[in-house]
Amino acid sequence: MLETKTDQLRALVLHPRLETGRSENTDYDLEEAEGLAVALDVEVVEAIIVPVREIRANEYFGKGKVDEIKAQVKGQDIDLVIVNGPLSPIQQRNLEKKWNAKIIDRTGLILEIFGLRAATKEGRLQVELARLGYERSRLVRTWTHLERQKGGSGFLSGPGETQIESDRRMLMDKIAKMQKELDQVRRTRGLQRQKRQRAPERVVALVGYTNAGKSSLFNRLTEGGVMAKDMLFATLDTTHRIMPLPSGKPAVLSDTVGFIKDLPTDLITAFRATLEEVKEADLLVHVRDIADPLSDRRRDNVMDVLDTIEAGPEHGQAMIEVWNKADLLSDEDFAKVKERAVASQAMEKEMAAYLVSCLSGKGLDDVANGIETALSADDKTLNVCIPPSDYGVRAWLHANGDVLEEDNKKSGDCVMNVRLSEADMGKFRARHSALIVD
Repeated sequence: MLETKTDQLRALVLHPRLETGRSENTDYDLEEAEGLAVALDVEVVEAIIVPVREIRANEYFGKGKVDEIKAQVKGQDIDLVIVNGPLSPIQQRNLEKKWNAKIIDRTGLILEIFGLRAATKEGRLQVELARLGYERSRLVRTWTHLERQKGGSGFLSGPGETQIESDRRMLMDKIAKMQKELDQVRRTRGLQRQKRQRAPERVVALVGYTNAGKSSLFNRLTEGGVMAKDMLFATLDTTHRIMPLPSGKPAVLSDTVGFIKDLPTDLITAFRATLEEVKEADLLVHVRDIADPLSDRRRDNVMDVLDTIEAGPEHGQAMIEVWNKADLLSDEDFAKVKERAVASQAMEKEMAAYLVSCLSGKGLDDVANGIETALSADDKTLNVCIPPSDYGVRAWLHANGDVLEEDNKKSGDCVMNVRLSEADMGKFRARHSALIVD
């Protein structure tokens, strides 16, 4: 883990621009890389775009560019060079030798940030497991102390275990131990999730690209007190709070880790227990920064991660969008985006979108109504006639359903028209089918 708390490291951020890739969004990609560096709490001395005609197997960049950056690193007293792309272990090692500075690639950068942000035991375990998996492939440096540890005595003794083999074995042992700890955490989380599933409240999970405003929306809808800061990955650990719906019924709102382009596979695997919260939710609310020029691309990145964990509309899960940061739009753009959002709410085959500003609070009532509408989209209605001897059923219906009509007859019977979720409808039919009126 990088030491960043006492003396800030001086960092140079490099964004490779490949000739084979898209170049129109390079400035935004560089800006994101710089934002990630700031989130790591280092001093960004400079952030530059580096054209790359061909990726070199040994040093990634061409010889001329390597020498040019070497002079810059020395001249600006750089401690850390961040390459916003994937480096192989050999490329990372060779660049560290050439530039005499610490080198990390995009995956290493994200892992470092997650390591700083993880607050709970589960979060720390998940990050550490992902980091160890990343380091396992990078035990390629040379050793100046012991080439080999002796495996026996006398001249017939063969060479012992190499230092690198010893380190790899220790890493594997540590990974196995941490995997067991994390499995226990997953079992505990699974039990907690089962308990929530038995509770009457529906579960709504916020998802979105990092820094889109999920935590700000979470705080607005629940008064949850979650850290909300204009910073990539400001929050990491999942938080649950009760959200009152417009009808007065409660729902459980879950704030989850933000997604990002090229999220390391090891992180997705390590955070699977947390991401299962997303998969099991009754409704996903995709929070988007609608003022971001790359908003559509960010949406695609989020949908790719959801697809990886088998969540989202493609897997039969209900979802709506919240277009946040409306306060950053011009009046003309606001009118156009608002029109699009309203139109999406009226179209059956479109995903409903709601335009809001979490900063000002504008549009939050529409979001709350949209969440309740989406949660009740598959609800069923039924008519029941409850005799006085079964009035406990009436209380259950009021607690778990939406009573549309209620009429107390002179005979003492209570006739009700109630809307229930599909799950509660199944429970009611199994227990009280005799009370249902066709």
